[in-house]
Amino acid sequence: MPFKVRYSYLPEQFADVDDVFDALKRLVPTGDFTLGKPVAEFEERFADLIGTKHAIGVGSGTDALKLPLKALGIGFGDEVITAANTFISTVGAINETGARPILVDCDDSFCMDVGQVEAAITEHTKAIMPVHLTGDVTDMTALMAIAEKHGLSVVEDACQGILSETDGKRSGTWGVAAGFSLHPLKNLNVWGDAGVIVTDDDAINEKLCLIRNHGLKNRDEIAFLGCNSRLDSVQAVVGNWLIGRTHDITNRRIENAAYYDEAFGGISGITVPRRRRNVKNVYHLYMVFAENRDALYGHSLENGVEAKVHYPIPLYQQEGLKPLGYSPGDFPVTDRHAKTVISFPVDQHITREQQEIVIDTVRSFYA
Repeated sequence: MPFKVRYSYLPEQFADVDDVFDALKRLVPTGDFTLGKPVAEFEERFADLIGTKHAIGVGSGTDALKLPLKALGIGFGDEVITAANTFISTVGAINETGARPILVDCDDSFCMDVGQVEAAITEHTKAIMPVHLTGDVTDMTALMAIAEKHGLSVVEDACQGILSETDGKRSGTWGVAAGFSLHPLKNLNVWGDAGVIVTDDDAINEKLCLIRNHGLKNRDEIAFLGCNSRLDSVQAVVGNWLIGRTHDITNRRIENAAYYDEAFGGISGITVPRRRRNVKNVYHLYMVFAENRDALYGHSLENGVEAKVHYPIPLYQQEGLKPLGYSPGDFPVTDRHAKTVISFPVDQHITREQQEIVIDTVRSFYA
């Protein structure tokens, strides 16, 4: 039986795409499939959206995190500090450079606890990768002060944080570079894997443009060994179709989250995370803390509400991360979140009636 309240909104978002297919029909006869005009247009529009000089389209959000580290010369023997509660792509991107991921715990904003960063810095530390998880934002003012004090580069993982802000400054504009994901379930999305790197640094931009395209200066000259991580022209067509709606999508998600917050604030058993006044949270995910979370999760599914858990097994306790040497209990806030958080759909297409079904379902469980 279909859910009364589904989690994925993609069938609604892409229900009417005649304009996209028309644009693709115009693209096909040109043969402009690799780093074509649609890519250049999307990069220009994305840089304008974030407020940076440059945007570089790449093959995935993971590559959007990895390639800036490579451009900074980070590799074997180096360490990069990041958050313990992030999605695997953050740690995976660091690992792919040959550097060692060093984890610090989060706080109840679901972002890195900046107060723990200095203790994690060693002589091998070369960069910090804060993660703006769920659409909330790391305390970048404090983090940048630490990075400057120790001479460290900051590359933001803004994959979930497009148009988010802290202290009036947009995510992606704090560090030397930032990575964004265009994965289908992101707030600005395309029809497959894709990512974007932003930077204000001309030299980093030039190097990234080479790295993503095999290190090719032109058809016949290779500056250095790069990789193949080009944003497809086809995906750029989709991105150009949607990018103009990004502000509207963001505002709708913020409105929906506020509606949930008011309702859930009156339900014993649910704790709404503290909303910081200096932060613009864009709610890629809407997560709350729930008593008896697993039972609530089951109750929601049984009653037609497609809830999610992000993430039930702490990343640092996954078998694939055992070589990092962490033990259960090393990151207690991350552990607590894994046992208590639950996510409900908050996308721009959800209706108030559907939100009321979610709220009534949660209220009935605790009643």
